[in-house]
Parts: sequence; C-alpha cells; structure tokens
Amino acid sequence: MPDAILAVNAGSSSIKLAVFAVTTADPTLLCSGLLDAQDAAHRLVIHDASGGTLFEAQQPADDGRKGLYSEILRWIESYLSGGKLLAVGHRIVHGGPDFSEPVEVTLEVLDALDALTPLAPLHQGVCLAPIRSIAALRPDLPQIACFDTAFHHHLTPPVSRFAIPRRFEQQGIRRYGFHGLSFEYIAGRLGEIAQDLPGKRTVVAHLGNGASLCAMRSGRSVDTTMGLTPLDGLVMGTRCGAIDPGVLLYLLQEQKLSADELQDLLYRQSGLLGVSGLSADMRVLLRSDSAAAREAIELFTLRASREIVAMANTLEGLECLVFTGGIGEHSAEIRQAICARLHWLGVRLDETANAASAQTLHAGESKIDVLVIPTSEETSIARHCKARLSTRVKST
Repeated sequence: MPDAILAVNAGSSSIKLAVFAVTTADPTLLCSGLLDAQDAAHRLVIHDASGGTLFEAQQPADDGRKGLYSEILRWIESYLSGGKLLAVGHRIVHGGPDFSEPVEVTLEVLDALDALTPLAPLHQGVCLAPIRSIAALRPDLPQIACFDTAFHHHLTPPVSRFAIPRRFEQQGIRRYGFHGLSFEYIAGRLGEIAQDLPGKRTVVAHLGNGASLCAMRSGRSVDTTMGLTPLDGLVMGTRCGAIDPGVLLYLLQEQKLSADELQDLLYRQSGLLGVSGLSADMRVLLRSDSAAAREAIELFTLRASREIVAMANTLEGLECLVFTGGIGEHSAEIRQAICARLHWLGVRLDETANAASAQTLHAGESKIDVLVIPTSEETSIARHCKARLSTRVKST
C-alpha cells in the first residue's frame, strides 16, 4: 500500500473520514467512512472505493470518541500494510481574520482556533475535538487545519462589509462565508466537466442541513450568503438564516430570553425544524402530509431562489447554476421548486434528467446551465494536506 493522508470532516452528529493515497499528482481515494454519533453508541463503518465494508466498530457514547480514534488509527496503519500515514487533515469551520490558508496545528494554533468558537458555536468545538484526540494518541503525527472560510478570504468591501460603525470592522467583524472546501472542490470540477464552465457566471448552491450559496467566476468566490457566522443566509435544518435584527432585540428585551437561550433558539430550534414543528430532515418533510411541513419546504425554496438572484446581481448575470450538498445532490423535488421560481430568468429543467439526479439538468432551450455536482470536502482537505506536506519537506 502507498503512503496516505487521513481527511477528517467533523459535524455535530457525524464525522466523515477518508483515506487518500498520495503517490500520484492528485490524492486518490482508498476508502471512506462515517462515524455516526446520533445513536446510543458511536458507530463507525469504513468502505472501500467500490462500497464494500472494510471495517466496523462501535463504542458507547459516554466513553467519548478517543477510543474510536485509537481504533481508526490502528486499523489504518494495518490497512496500509507497509505504507505510512503521513498526516491528518481536518475541516475547520472558522478561520477568522488570520487563517487564510491551511496550517499545521500547534498548541498556539489550537488556542487561536478555540478562541473563534463564539463565531461558530455549533461547529468549531466539534471540529477541534478530533485534533485533540489524535494529538493525545499520536503526538508526532502532523495534523493540518483546512478552513471553510479560506475560499472567501479575499472578499473585500462592499461584499464583505456590514453597515455598522467602521470600528467593528477593524475588530474583524465582517462577512467571512463558509462551505469553502465544498465550493473549492466544485470550482475544480467545473473545469473538468467542460473547459468553458469556469469562466461562466456561476452560482453554486450547497444545500444540506447547513446551506449557503456562492457566486463564483474563474474559480473564485465573488459573493456568498453566510456572513460572520454560519447562522446567516438561507433557511437551514435547525438554523434560521438571515433574520430581521429587530426580531432578536424583541426576543431579548420583551420575551426576556437570555443570550444562551437566544443562541440555542437560532442555532438548534429554528429553520426547517422550527417552521415545520416536525423535523430538520428534508427527507422527512417531503414525505409528510403536514401543512406546516409543506410551508417549511416552501420557505426553504423561496429563500434559496431569492438569494440565487441576489448572487446573480453581484455577478451581473447568471449563466450556470450548480446544486450540491445532501439536499442539492439528491432531492429532485427541491431542485425543481427552486428552478420553477427562476423560470423568468430562462431556467428550464429536463424533468427526466432532474428525476434521475443526472449531472446535466437543463433542457435544450434553457438560457442557464443547471448541473448537479456531488461535492467532496475530504478531497479538498487531502489536496491541501499533500501541498502542505510538500512545503514542509522543502523547508527542512
């Protein structure tokens, strides 16, 4: 087996893992897994590139995840059978103003990233926990932080600016944007699909439990819907997205919510879950006969289509719309509902292609290309790690 990199993509309820060989110019996927923490026991399953099961493990939730990481690392070292695990790369949601490119994790870096937790309270701590666990198990194994905000780091005013006193902007309060590792992967895939696609005025819709849009041209972000935190923009599974600030003042002043209660409300009780009163899972809502479920779906698609037009305004036109993320890749009904609201722009779907979640969805008469491109944040992480390791070798 060749030398390899482990990519870790930690979420609030699950962690995606992927092992990539680094013998070729581009990292090659060897196997991938999912650590599911929603059940009473944490369950890990790793599959090979063709879907066959290679490894399974389970551990009581109250034992934490350190034991599972120990099993993962032991299994990977055995699986590589002569190859070496060179590094572990991690998706870190918030890089703040200082982290604009991947960085090897040190205690100082870890402390700096931990200090950004208030800007992504649902995510940052979850992203940093695997780093601590692996460092305790393999202190000499390099770990590399890859940032979701980095793809948007170059955004400048007016796109990056809030209309508040300038002194706050000087303190780092600005629009950062997120899902950057996903958008970066899609930017690369556009050029692989067709030579002319990267130059087109493109909006990428990353739609999942977390959701955001990116206006993109020539492989670069020019605008995005999330701001200082991953709370902004579209309606999400449990997050409200953009909201009248007066609502927040009312909840604080008149409803007497504490700051912690308001944070929990906005991050964990709102979005699809809050409007439907049923579930944050779009699949559940689509199967439901509940009027409230349909209203939640309608709000989701309305806000997505409205923000697509806003992104098109920044781009001064729209030539390509890409759907990605769990909902974007798999839900034909959601794609159809969003595109129906964009009919006036000249969007036309091929119903058969959309039902099959084909790569190309637009009908022949459509004025705008519509694509489905599965994302792979883990691939972006592996690429960054390989590049960082190359730099590390040259500097020693």
